[in-house]
Amino acid sequence: MEYEKIRELKQSEKSRVQLIREKSTGEIYVRKVLQGRHEVYEVLQGCPHPFLPVLYEVNVSDEETEVIEEYIEEERPDLQALSGRAFRGIVRELCTVLEFLHGKGIIHRDIKPSNILMAKDGHIRLIDFDAARMPKEELEQDTRLLGTRGYAPPEQYGFAQTDERADIYSLGMTMEQLLGDKKGNYSYRRIIRKCTRLDPDERYQSVRQVRRAFFALKWIVLSGVLAVSLLILAVKVIYPYMDDGNEEVLAENAELQTLPAPENPRWDGESGIGLWGIVSESGVPEGSIMEYKWKLYRSDTEDPPKLEEDVWEWENTMSGNIWRDVDGVPVFEMNFSEDFQENGFYYFAVAAVGDGVSYMDSPYVVSDAFEYTGEDAPPLPSPTGLEWKILQSDDGWVFLATWENLEDYTDADSFNVTVYDKNNEYVFNNIWSKEQILEQGQGGIRIRREFLSQKDGAYRFTVQALSSRPNEYKSSLMPDPVPEEYFSPWYYD
Repeated sequence: MEYEKIRELKQSEKSRVQLIREKSTGEIYVRKVLQGRHEVYEVLQGCPHPFLPVLYEVNVSDEETEVIEEYIEEERPDLQALSGRAFRGIVRELCTVLEFLHGKGIIHRDIKPSNILMAKDGHIRLIDFDAARMPKEELEQDTRLLGTRGYAPPEQYGFAQTDERADIYSLGMTMEQLLGDKKGNYSYRRIIRKCTRLDPDERYQSVRQVRRAFFALKWIVLSGVLAVSLLILAVKVIYPYMDDGNEEVLAENAELQTLPAPENPRWDGESGIGLWGIVSESGVPEGSIMEYKWKLYRSDTEDPPKLEEDVWEWENTMSGNIWRDVDGVPVFEMNFSEDFQENGFYYFAVAAVGDGVSYMDSPYVVSDAFEYTGEDAPPLPSPTGLEWKILQSDDGWVFLATWENLEDYTDADSFNVTVYDKNNEYVFNNIWSKEQILEQGQGGIRIRREFLSQKDGAYRFTVQALSSRPNEYKSSLMPDPVPEEYFSPWYYD
């Protein structure tokens, strides 16, 4: 390739970065010349990714490394104007590309906002692998102490050899900067706090865990038994669309019908429980498991939020297959009380999720106001005496998560059971109310057998009580990281 220099972009003692033009075609590229061997660029050239710049030439010698890479016409994120949806989109794509890199054994070691470009296609590009490395078993610490102060973790300054948890620390610091004025959000703050713990063993241990913390699909299977085939279908149909930019994929398919929006979203009195009309076509085909997207908004005044303009406190996705009748009308319900952190007026917005076959997502609709005054209220007692209960039925073995103090709660209080595997990674969660537990007559919340199917697997669970009287009692505490005493005994498959 013959090229001419357009201008110098950056120069230091250890590197030189230029904007260049290829003479015969006029195409523009970026040329980097780095001191020493940077073999990571050779690896990257052989495994391209849509969220990484394309590497056209890589020449590595003992003295220097030369790289010719894609020039990205970009817009850096405006930290003050970044919407909640845009923030979550960037986090999703960062997690995606970091999972890819870590799967190749590459640690970036310099994750920060200035190394994230927003390309014209609307997706990020993670750049600058000058500090990247690939862990080596024989080393106790990194041989090159590189990174950016304020974003690099302690171990990157020579205390230990860095692994993917170093990128998780930098990812957390980057998320804090990208949040801007939204960093008071409790749910985000909790995730960031765990990402940026000084001890690597106390952080998330993989980027997949970080992604799950942001985008975990919550199942609210309130009662009844679903066939295994339906759950397999749900995994195949719902989860990939939820995690891989479903909205954009569906929006491009003009043949899909738009689902009707859920009717009459509202709060169920003072319970902190949101209700809305069911959309039976949502989720997997024929509505066997319906799926909804929701957002939660808090304000100091009772003025309703504007969907496209205001910053929403939190958003997520939940699924379920059972609803209840209110005055003869079937409604779906969800307990939002664990997300109430500050006094004020709360609104939720909800949309039905399309099946990806016939329907695209509905528009969001906004609820009425719920006035929360329980910021200083005491928490509900934590569930105690957690135990697995295993029964045999006509359909095979039934697995239940149980606890001994169920009588401490009212019928409308809910319980979020979260199952973890032997690596302490999230497997599944299920939410039932006390009323549903009593109706089932088995004393606990069912854990579906197919989620306990790893070979030589081991599983345990936690339970958080969700208040139905949030102005009198908060939801029970769930510390982060979760102490051992909050876990059930292990079940070994």
